[in-house]
Amino acid sequence: MFAEYLNKLSEYSPLSDATKSQLQPFISLKSLKKEEPLLKFGDVCKHVYYVKKGLVRIFYFKEGKEVTEWLTNENHFFFSISSFFECTPSDLIIEAIEDSHIIQLSKVGLDTLRKDNIEIANLMIEWISSSLVLSQNRMASIQFETAKQRYDNLLKMQPEILNRVPLQYIASFLGITQETLSRIRSKN
Repeated sequence: MFAEYLNKLSEYSPLSDATKSQLQPFISLKSLKKEEPLLKFGDVCKHVYYVKKGLVRIFYFKEGKEVTEWLTNENHFFFSISSFFECTPSDLIIEAIEDSHIIQLSKVGLDTLRKDNIEIANLMIEWISSSLVLSQNRMASIQFETAKQRYDNLLKMQPEILNRVPLQYIASFLGITQETLSRIRSKN
């Protein structure tokens, strides 16, 4: 049932058939309805998630306003990084933007296997590395790029999201107002 998912994991770091078999008991599928939370504020993130079908938003509240940190569609991994690794309550909320099927791989399983399985340890290192790079790129984008450049990059990297995500979430993700987003879109 999870063969495609396990192959996707192997794209991050090679996994033998034996390791894939060891992972199987720690993998599950969760279906979410539109606007249903996957991770609530204050919950501890106990899984690495993967969008099999659908779209999710990762956000937090700042001064009473929702701030979209990340938008994730099919074939992407995601999780609340600090909550997952530090086993602390998450400041982030993960919610389905549309009906979604999420594959989740448990932290307990990963922690159990990584102690004796170098392939799992390497996989986790790859996840950490790619998460750090994404975070650094996102920070640089917000600090050094114009709103138009951020919008153009989103179009380039995830063009399908623009047709599937409400504009207020896109504006928040880009760090701009909806009015600014409307102006940018009208000029494209």
